[in-house]
Amino acid sequence: MTVQTLLAATLAVTVIVAPVTQGTGAATRAPFGKMPDGTAIEVFTLKNAAGMEVRAINYGATILSIRVADKTGAYGDVVLGYDTLEAYLKSPGYLGAVVGRYANRIANGRFTLDGREYKLATNNAPNHLHGGNKGFDKVVWTASNLTTGANGSSVTFSYTSSDGEEGYPGYVQARVTYTVTPANEVDVTYFATTDKPTPINLSQHTYFNLAGHASGPITDHGLRISADRYTPVNASLIPTGEPMRVSGTPFDFRSPKFIGARIDVDDPQLKIGGGYDHNFVLNQFGTGLAHAAWLNDERTGRTLDVFTTEPGLQFYTGNRIPAVTGKQGAKYGPRSGLCLETQHFPDSPNQPAFPSAVLRPGTPYTSRTVYRFGVTK
Repeated sequence: MTVQTLLAATLAVTVIVAPVTQGTGAATRAPFGKMPDGTAIEVFTLKNAAGMEVRAINYGATILSIRVADKTGAYGDVVLGYDTLEAYLKSPGYLGAVVGRYANRIANGRFTLDGREYKLATNNAPNHLHGGNKGFDKVVWTASNLTTGANGSSVTFSYTSSDGEEGYPGYVQARVTYTVTPANEVDVTYFATTDKPTPINLSQHTYFNLAGHASGPITDHGLRISADRYTPVNASLIPTGEPMRVSGTPFDFRSPKFIGARIDVDDPQLKIGGGYDHNFVLNQFGTGLAHAAWLNDERTGRTLDVFTTEPGLQFYTGNRIPAVTGKQGAKYGPRSGLCLETQHFPDSPNQPAFPSAVLRPGTPYTSRTVYRFGVTK
C-alpha cells in the first residue's frame, strides 16, 4: 500500500463505513470474579443491532474487548486484554482501564496549587504516573444505569476518591459512561465534581490493534493525527514546556503515515520514548467534539476515528508492553497495541502555559471522547 493509497483510504472512511443498523442492541451483566477481599466484579456486555460488542468490568472501569467487523463482515476483537480478573490484578500496563486522578505524568510527583505544595507517589521514577500506586485503574467502581434503547446500549461506572487519596486534595466523585451507539461508536463520557480545588485528567487506556488483538505489531497501521504541534519531552518523558511544530519531523501525521515508517529513525525524541510516547496538541480544541485521529489496518480494512473535547492526544506505540500472555493465549509484547489517549497535557499542574487541568468546587469536570469504527472496501 502506497502513501497515496493510504490517503485515499482516509478520505474514503467518511463515506464507506460499517452500516448504521436501526433498532436496539443489548446490555447484560455477569460475574467476572472476586477481589482478594471478596468484592464481586462483574462484566458488562454492550451490543448494538449491527453486531458490534463491547465488554467492560467495574474493576478500573476496564474495557476488556471491542468486537467489530472487518471488510469481509467477520467480527474480531481489536483491543488487548486478559481472560481473568487475576490477570488484570497483576497487569502492569493499564490495559483498557480508566486512568486518573491524573492521567499521564506529573514531574517529580509534586505540584503547587493555590500556594500549597502537594506530594504524590513517584511510581514512575522520578515522576508520578496515571494517579499513583493505586490510581483509578486499580479500584472497584460502582456500576449503574445498564440500559439499551434506540440511542445505544450503555453502562455507567462511578467512583468516589477521598480527600488525600494518593496525595491529591479534595473529595472527588467521578463517573464514566460507556455507550455503544447504532453508528458503531464507543462513546466515552466523563463527569466529576470536587469539594476542593484539585487537578483532574481522566483518560481511557485501551490498546488497539485493528488487525485483531493477537495479530502482532501495529507498525503497519496507517495513522493521521489532527495536530500541527506536539510537546517534546525530557529524558523522563516530562514535556519541556514549549510545543514544537511537527513539520519536518517524524511526528508529522497531518496526512496519513505508516506508524512503522519512521518509528526507529535517529531522532532524539523517539529514542527517549523507545518509539512514540508523546502528547499531540490538537488543532480544534475548544470547538466541542472535534476530530483527533484516524487509524487504519490495510489487511482487515478496519478503521478507527477518534473525536474528543480534550486539548491533547497521547500517541503511545506500546513500546514497553512486557512479554505477557493475553486473551485466548495471545502473546503480547512491545508494539503489539497502541494507545490514543485523549487528555489534558502531561504535567499541566506544573506548567501554567498549558491548558488548566484544575477542577474547582461548583464547576463540574466534563469530557467526552468517541471512538468510531468503520471499514474501507
